[in-house]
Amino acid sequence: MLGENHSLVNEFPELKKLIAKLVESNSTFAEDTKKYDSIDNEIRTLELEDAPIIDESMHQLKHQRSVLKDSLYQRLMKSKSSNK
Repeated sequence: MLGENHSLVNEFPELKKLIAKLVESNSTFAEDTKKYDSIDNEIRTLELEDAPIIDESMHQLKHQRSVLKDSLYQRLMKSKSSNK
């Protein structure tokens, strides 16, 4: 669906507290989260405004978001398992 919000909190609501904790305590995680949110906002804006962008550029943005999301999720899972 066009214009969906794919923020980390929307994607992983069960990890909301851990996301906030890592954003506070880990500058690399915070920076990557900021990049992820920026790319997600750019994609959403382009979709909602029907802005002109070639398919390959949109695919590249979505790929970047996906790679960052996977990386952030892996770090969340690593942090979650080490806190047990």
